[in-house]
Amino acid sequence: MKLSVKITRGIESLFGTRDENIRVLEQGLSVSASLRNDSLEIEGDEPNVIRAASILEDYVALVTEGQSFNGDLNSYLRVVTEDPEVTLRSLVHSGRQRNFGKKALAPKTVNQRRYVEAIERHDLVFGVGPAGTGKTYLAVAMAVSALLNKRVSRIVLTRPAVEAGERLGFLPGNLQEKVDPYLRPLYDALYDMLDAEKVEKLLERAVIEVAPIAFMRGRTLNDSFIILDEAQNSTPEQMKMVLTRQGFNSKMVVTGDLTQIDLPTGKRSGLIDAVEVLRGVEGISFIYFGDRDVVRHSLVQRIVKAYEKYQDLTGPGRQLALRLTEPSAEAVAPAAESLTITPEQGSEIPLN
Repeated sequence: MKLSVKITRGIESLFGTRDENIRVLEQGLSVSASLRNDSLEIEGDEPNVIRAASILEDYVALVTEGQSFNGDLNSYLRVVTEDPEVTLRSLVHSGRQRNFGKKALAPKTVNQRRYVEAIERHDLVFGVGPAGTGKTYLAVAMAVSALLNKRVSRIVLTRPAVEAGERLGFLPGNLQEKVDPYLRPLYDALYDMLDAEKVEKLLERAVIEVAPIAFMRGRTLNDSFIILDEAQNSTPEQMKMVLTRQGFNSKMVVTGDLTQIDLPTGKRSGLIDAVEVLRGVEGISFIYFGDRDVVRHSLVQRIVKAYEKYQDLTGPGRQLALRLTEPSAEAVAPAAESLTITPEQGSEIPLN
């Protein structure tokens, strides 16, 4: 089936850099699109062509109404091509821009919108999903907005000081200088939302506090917006301790990626524990992000998909049996027929 959609404005942003937006549409719906004067001709199976034409008609109407996509179209197209229940118009309108300090942001995916709305409605929200889905960034943005609008009097940002697969040894400097490298992503988000001088002043006055999770014990955090980042690297004891710090007129957001746990082998993640224990508790919202919510480079989305597929095939800690040689008559035991290697062993197999 072929259909033509007339496009008179916004053709450059529709195609994107190196036609990346049109490729998302083509690959997501298994159609082919070609430019014909002032229209785009779509060819493929009838349901997919009709769906593609509907998306393009929404795009033309939105551009005519003055909507500017500012590089967000690629993310929107990834969502609407994968979810037939979502239209481009509804996604753009529901993701209305909000002002966060010097930034004006709009949720780019359905789950990001649910996440922002959950933070507005609930006092405790868990954002669980892969890297690049905006879990931390949007949480910091909501915290800055709450502070500037005087809904809270301070922001408390915390995360476990766990090394990501490295042993850094003893770091120089005072205690704050030692833990700052672990908390740098939180600082980055703050400096993106507020002017550097304002951030420094708020940090000096302890209106914004960035600290490792160990500093939370024994405290009661009233009138605060608390963010526990990288929660997958907390232990169950640490998670319980942080969750019970929440005081009156406070909000808490817990973010983490269950595929990137850096705890020592045998240690259970506090995030896994909390998701199981608190599921169904009134007043707590759980938002789960997937690879379609990745809003970084499109390659990041493919990397996340590849790792998820690999994990589904192998399973965590699954052993791999390698048959080295056919058993000979002189084999002294059946165990000599194969060698079992686990990913943790990292053993080398001699070739001679």
